[in-house]
Amino acid sequence: MHVSHLSLHDFRSYAAVDVALQPGVCAFIGRNGQGKTNLVEAIDYLSRLASHRVASDAPMIRAGRDQAVVRAAVVRDGRTAILEVEMNAGKANRARINRSPLPRAREIIGLIRTVVFSPEDLTLVKGDPSDRRKFLDDLMILRTPRLAGVRSDYDRIIKQRNSLLKTAQKAKFRPGGGGDALDGALSTLAVWDEHLAKTGAELLVERIRLVEALRPYLGKAYETVARGASRDDADIEYKPSLDLGGVLVEREPIEGTLLAEIERRRRDEVDRGVSLVGPHRDELLLTLGNGDVRLPVKGYASHGESWSFALAMKLASYDLLRSDGDDPILILDDVFAELDTQRREQLAELVAGAEQVLVTAAVPEDVPAALAGQRYDVADGEVTRHE
Repeated sequence: MHVSHLSLHDFRSYAAVDVALQPGVCAFIGRNGQGKTNLVEAIDYLSRLASHRVASDAPMIRAGRDQAVVRAAVVRDGRTAILEVEMNAGKANRARINRSPLPRAREIIGLIRTVVFSPEDLTLVKGDPSDRRKFLDDLMILRTPRLAGVRSDYDRIIKQRNSLLKTAQKAKFRPGGGGDALDGALSTLAVWDEHLAKTGAELLVERIRLVEALRPYLGKAYETVARGASRDDADIEYKPSLDLGGVLVEREPIEGTLLAEIERRRRDEVDRGVSLVGPHRDELLLTLGNGDVRLPVKGYASHGESWSFALAMKLASYDLLRSDGDDPILILDDVFAELDTQRREQLAELVAGAEQVLVTAAVPEDVPAALAGQRYDVADGEVTRHE
């Protein structure tokens, strides 16, 4: 799988740009602020309908405009498809395949697969639990695109429950104890409890299964990128925010467990006005060590170990996606400037054989020799193929 052509209109710094690409390595070289990362961000956005740089779509629409278009020709198994996303400020985005509209924009997710390496990857290790949950969900959805709807439904349910819980909280602490207002909020809340348990159970099961599938690839990747490490040194574990009590990792048993825990925490939820039960409060534990001595990466690992772990998580993602039958597009966004010489060369050698590797760098010297390929100079809003 590779992108053979990229077209942008009013995306980030580009009023309009068209770039013909090729399989193998394509390196975009330019000083900071020239727009090289915008090019690879657009391709990643087509894959996930999300950016590795920002949380919302608004910054990706060029200043002063209300719409941006990302269009790419994607070659897979010898056949070409034109994928397009139209980003609309304040309105729903639209997606097309070969010029035909899709009912929902999210149906384009997973038609191309990308794995991005960037300086932001350190948040996987040093950031909040939400960063690690997002990593899992993004990978899960790339493998099984229908789960984009499950995650979207779950986010909507949590938002609705939190609104009801805030209403119940205000009613409870109102002089007189809330009365009908509190009873009404609690009655409506019961309906959303069932939605949370059903959708949350599916999300939780899929995350647990994903972690189990990813674990062996992580150990192998860490052994490769960390000096003197073995494949048993790095490990990940999914830690639910509630005790599953040994129930089977299946939707129905976990749904019942979630409902029971919601009931148990009802008073706490009303007092605090927020949903305290569900996979939105789970954690992905990252540990280093061997035998019985294992320590969390966050807070204990050195800077080099943290980088190695973050790289290993992305390499493991790439290998897992490849095991599904597709060779994802690899995006290396300004990552080499952050790595020491050994890790730089190791990473380059590991990914050089991918069907397509897109690299951004400030200067040509930042691109390792193992990734020699087609070069594009990016400056002043222009992308020029280097001969």
